[in-house]
Amino acid sequence: MDELKYIIILLLVLSIGHSQKPRARDIGISFFGDPGKLNAITDVKGVEVGHATIISGKGKNVVGKGPVRTGVTAIFPRGKKFSPVYANWYSLNGNGEMTGTTWVTESGFLETPIMITNTNSVGVVRDAVLKWFVDHNWYGNEEWWYTYPVVAETYDGFLNDIYGFHVKEEHVLEAIRDANPGPVAEGNVGGGTGMLTLGFKGGIGTSSRVIKINGEKFVVGVLVQSNFGSKKNLTISGVPVGLELADTLSRIYNAPPSNRRKEGDGSIIVIVATDAPLLPHQLKRIAHRIPIGIGNVGGRGSNGSGDIFLAFSTANTNAFNRDRTTSVRTLSNDLITPLFEATVQAVEESIVNAMIAAETMDGIHGNTAYAIPHDRLIEILKKYNRAD
Repeated sequence: MDELKYIIILLLVLSIGHSQKPRARDIGISFFGDPGKLNAITDVKGVEVGHATIISGKGKNVVGKGPVRTGVTAIFPRGKKFSPVYANWYSLNGNGEMTGTTWVTESGFLETPIMITNTNSVGVVRDAVLKWFVDHNWYGNEEWWYTYPVVAETYDGFLNDIYGFHVKEEHVLEAIRDANPGPVAEGNVGGGTGMLTLGFKGGIGTSSRVIKINGEKFVVGVLVQSNFGSKKNLTISGVPVGLELADTLSRIYNAPPSNRRKEGDGSIIVIVATDAPLLPHQLKRIAHRIPIGIGNVGGRGSNGSGDIFLAFSTANTNAFNRDRTTSVRTLSNDLITPLFEATVQAVEESIVNAMIAAETMDGIHGNTAYAIPHDRLIEILKKYNRAD
């Protein structure tokens, strides 16, 4: 019976299209909570996601020439139009960057798309977004405006020629053009192309939860750019997978010969979207729960980690107005706990989805990050009675 189930799962994985890599549930990993139709951040109506992936070269690194393993990811809260949403952010450990957050906190609104890339490309991505605003009349008929694009990053220098500055304006525009409300590509794509997670290859991951509060349905969607953690702490479905896979090759590090990076260093960017009518202070509370999901998988918020999170609500479409007062709808704080739980669950699954979708990748100097072995993983989870 187990052999038949394994064959069915294998056939399911092989039947998935080239654009959609296998996901955690596809190979038999179970999670708490009910996902949306796509099990993605795009289950929140209006949210669009796009990627630009840059992969070229092989072998010894030549700064400015590669190998290149990087990219850009774009997230639009309400499609490609100026439609500010209530938002807030939180940093568990601030060894990283997310631009524009000072005004998000001050105003309570997110007015721009969210872009995610590598550490050294934040500036060019920010500038390209501003140029795109001008070219596409983002602010409509306003002749005088200012804004602060939100651009986040994680470091991909283990695989990528990060000091070669390969992300250009054209890649930012590609990610924007690619943004759509459908399934979200995961693993070695977009800003997550060159990222590592908990000892194995990481990258982009997403998940969602559908909940009911007083009979009303709400959706919570999450997207992560995952690049953090130590292999020894890797935990999936409560199982100490990292310890069980201690003898499994997870990476080859050829050069440079020494650096200051310590085991567990890295970063994770997490974006949470919901259609629940939350105010900015409540979205801050949502962001505060994100580290619980990260911790469930093995994150510890190390000194060298940039763990930065942003949450927004697509409800209250009339909330932003420069000229008059408006009335908005909000959820009582006494009813918010199911949204906390949904956030934790979706963050945890998003990280695992990133690892399951990621494929083994080599980069500069032949440095290699190996994908987590699906077969061994399922064997371990079955050993603990934690796999379907």
